[in-house]
Amino acid sequence: MEKMRAKIKRWGNSFGVVVPMEIVKKEDLKEGSDIEVTIQTSRKTRVKDIFGILKRRKKMETAELMREVDQALWPKDG
Repeated sequence: MEKMRAKIKRWGNSFGVVVPMEIVKKEDLKEGSDIEVTIQTSRKTRVKDIFGILKRRKKMETAELMREVDQALWPKDG
């Protein structure tokens, strides 16, 4: 099993990813091979996201504030 990062590219009315030749050879992939793909998007935390939350809360205790920031940036149900 291989893990790779890729950018989505438009192909006509669809989107696709390119599998590097190194992985094609290592996994002995051929045209028509069945593969399994797991999609996980990259979520980048931006400083402005954190400060946008913090500037609305001036008198909160630190622990309570950090819980709110964590919930806003990394919700448990998503």
